[in-house]
Amino acid sequence: MSAILAIDQGTSGTKAIVVGEDGAVLAIAEEPVRPDYLAGDGVEVDPEALWRSVLDSGHRAVAEAGVPLAAVALANQGETVLAWDRATGRPLTRAVVWQDGRSRSVTGRLAADAETVAARTGLVLDPYFSAPKMRWIRENWTSSGVVTTTDTWLVHRLCGAFVTDVSTASRSLALAIDEVAWDAGLLDLFGLGGEELPTIVACDDVVGTTSVFGAEVPVCGLVVDQQAALLAQSCLEAGTAKCTFGTGAFLLANVGDHAVRSSTGLTTSVAWRLCGETTYCIDGQVYTAASAVRWLVDLGLLSDARELDAVAAAESGGVLAVPTLAGAAAPWWRSDATASWHGMTLATGRGELVRAVLEGIATQVAVLARSVATDLGSPTSVLRVDGGLTQSAALMQAQADIAQTPVELYPGAHATALGAAAAARLAIDPDLSVADAVGDWEPERLYQPQWSADRAATHLDRWIRTLESGLSADEDSPSGVA
Repeated sequence: MSAILAIDQGTSGTKAIVVGEDGAVLAIAEEPVRPDYLAGDGVEVDPEALWRSVLDSGHRAVAEAGVPLAAVALANQGETVLAWDRATGRPLTRAVVWQDGRSRSVTGRLAADAETVAARTGLVLDPYFSAPKMRWIRENWTSSGVVTTTDTWLVHRLCGAFVTDVSTASRSLALAIDEVAWDAGLLDLFGLGGEELPTIVACDDVVGTTSVFGAEVPVCGLVVDQQAALLAQSCLEAGTAKCTFGTGAFLLANVGDHAVRSSTGLTTSVAWRLCGETTYCIDGQVYTAASAVRWLVDLGLLSDARELDAVAAAESGGVLAVPTLAGAAAPWWRSDATASWHGMTLATGRGELVRAVLEGIATQVAVLARSVATDLGSPTSVLRVDGGLTQSAALMQAQADIAQTPVELYPGAHATALGAAAAARLAIDPDLSVADAVGDWEPERLYQPQWSADRAATHLDRWIRTLESGLSADEDSPSGVA
């Protein structure tokens, strides 16, 4: 029996899963990764820690599975970048994580070009994406080596290739989304015209071979983590949508073979290129989901994320939280936004504060779902969900209540790795269809809305007004902080 080692290299950890020929999970190993959150909106991580987490989790999973490998697949963070030496593979800088906001210095001076950038890329001119971070590294840290997303560096260490997959490239602000090719004009705009860029490959391309985890096997199944989860959750038809609750929360909806531009502040990306066909998605982001819960732990309101449902009060007691601790993403795109609690009294306890943060996370996702409905012309009939925070029934019920949409819980917390494994399966068995490679699954649980539509609408309106009043206050403050 041969199997696929699928590695999900994420923001707060790396998960390695060995997947059998029938799609069954044979072994799982995880290694934590903890980014450094710095003053001035910096978020960095040691690249060597990322590599060690890939090696350690991969070796442990392979040893536990005890079966031959047929391929190694990799899902990546998408917008985390570093500079490194191509000759040695040695990092020249720390990795700048997707949450890092310091490249506002780059995007700010390009504000006049925002419409052009959006039209060419399907994205918003924002520090979240790769190109501004790449330029920031060049201006502040080093002009040596190559500057790329972490997937290119990790794959190079695995097999020597210098590539990035099409979905990761589409998150850069340097890819012409309709042509699916590097855009020379955009590269010049970001001052990256002279850079050596990786070759763009399909998600089911074999890019080399590796013996890092034992016998020499193909490296394939390269894909951004969120698109991998969209694939694993069988969102294969236009209009189907999922949300992954990890460090952040990421809602994606399949829009088919045309790069539909959002009218609501969402972004358009390549979902995947498989079997010679390119599929697109629209997506929105919540920057702090599990990272907001980790903040609650750091404050002492929780001893562990597993306490969420035990500590969260049944009602928020009128407390409202805007947990935009790393800025507000779609549809506001205000990386300078700060977080707040409102409506507290002497009767407010930690249960109400925790409940309000959960509702604040769910509310941001509900705003994204409403934006998707506007872009698609009709609401999605169900929201499929995955990720570590889906273990909180309180959060998932709040999500169904506030979005007024049934929530289907994906069985298990491994959708990202399983999506990468599906892409790798297509690489080594091109006779498969995409649906066959993904396989069938049944929801572990279905959450139906319990709030009335009026209550949900009132909550959404109050939350949006609270966030936007804070954004106005930030703009009016001379220091940029109200």
